Amino acid sequence: MHTLYIVGTPIGNLEDLTPRAARVLAEVALVAAEDTRVTRRLLSHLGIHPRITSFHQHNWRDKLGVVLAQLAEGDAALVTDAGMPGISDPGSDLVTAVAQAGFKVEVVPGPSAVTAALALSGFPGDAFLFLGFLPRRKKDRQAALRQVAASAVPIIVFEAPHRLRAMLADVEAVFVDRPLAVCRELTKLHEEVFRGTAAQALEHFTSPRGEVVLVVQASASGDGASSDSTGAEGQGNVDADLRVRLDILRQDGVRAKDAVAQVAETTGLAKNRVYQVWVELGREAR
Repeated sequence: MHTLYIVGTPIGNLEDLTPRAARVLAEVALVAAEDTRVTRRLLSHLGIHPRITSFHQHNWRDKLGVVLAQLAEGDAALVTDAGMPGISDPGSDLVTAVAQAGFKVEVVPGPSAVTAALALSGFPGDAFLFLGFLPRRKKDRQAALRQVAASAVPIIVFEAPHRLRAMLADVEAVFVDRPLAVCRELTKLHEEVFRGTAAQALEHFTSPRGEVVLVVQASASGDGASSDSTGAEGQGNVDADLRVRLDILRQDGVRAKDAVAQVAETTGLAKNRVYQVWVELGREAR
């Protein structure tokens, strides 16, 4: 039985690639990569040259068959440009398809910008709410932030440098003076961690560069609150997280069936409940 390896890759510093990851990438017959150019640089650094195919948010449906066909002949690996596949990219769909086809799936753990940023922020890391990339439109982005404003755990989001200032302005509008950490170029030569408020970060980042992870401190109103998801506040946090996840997928043009299946799988919620929220968001958007 052949295996699909989910391989974590460095988020910046190539020394963070594990020996196991290097060995697996050298042994598989095919590497499915988010950006083949980025992955080829990593593979060249390792001195290996397996066959590569692209696998990203715009072509993953077409490429599922390519990977499955390879698994009928030999092992394959899935990598993203940086970090763990399946985190803010379509890797989860491939894992599901491969498992359903009866092939083995193994993970080769590696660096994650999410946990790295949380550790650097100094905020408690017992639990957190990860939202990936928020919607690009200001109105939708602020709505997403308002939905999680009462979160009793730190909120983590990804952002591109050219949208950082707009994001910070929205964070300031919704969260006012709540502490946050802006983690830029993690593990790279010019790594930077700014701690303060969104307003202070706006003054600091006049021309931001590099990929950014933003960590916002938990709401003060949530201090000491029960984390029991059956409680009213816990239930509200679950609903807010669910709405944000679905709204992001809707903005990305993901079909209802695919979005519901993906969110139900990652959250463990029933599909009928997820679909109900999807319908509610559609009504609100009219």
